[in-house]
Amino acid sequence: MENTSHKIAVLDNNNHSVFAMYYHLILVVKYRRKVFDDLLSEYARDIFEKIAPSYNISLLEWDHDSDHIHILFKAHPNSELSKFINAYKSASSRRIKKEFPEVRKRLYKEYFWSQNFCLLTTGGAPPEVIRKYIETQGEK
Repeated sequence: MENTSHKIAVLDNNNHSVFAMYYHLILVVKYRRKVFDDLLSEYARDIFEKIAPSYNISLLEWDHDSDHIHILFKAHPNSELSKFINAYKSASSRRIKKEFPEVRKRLYKEYFWSQNFCLLTTGGAPPEVIRKYIETQGEK
C-alpha cells in the first residue's frame, strides 16, 4: 500500500496565538540577467539569514537559478513581510554589487532586483512538498 502521509506544518506560538505561516518567495534579477551562481547565491542567502530574525522570519529552504531565487520561509503574525522583503532587496543589492563587482557589469543601470516579486502562501501544502519543489526547480 502506498504511503500518502505528509508532514504537517509545525505550529509556532507566542503569548497570544498559535500559527503556521509558511511562504514561498521568488525574487528575480532585473531583466532576468543571469548573474547567480552557487557562490553568489550563498552570499545572498547569508544576508537573508542575518536580516530575517529582526522580522521574526526563519529560512527553511533556498535555491537559485541563474536569474532568480526561491525561498521557503516561515513567519509570525507580526512579521511585516513587505518591509522585510524591501529591506532584504535593498541590503542584498547594495552588498552584492560591492562584493561582486563583476556582477555590476552584467546588470541594467546597476539595478539588481526586479521591482516585482512573487510571494505565495504555501496554501496548506506541507512544507516538505514546497521544499522538494524548490530543491528540484530548474532541473530538466
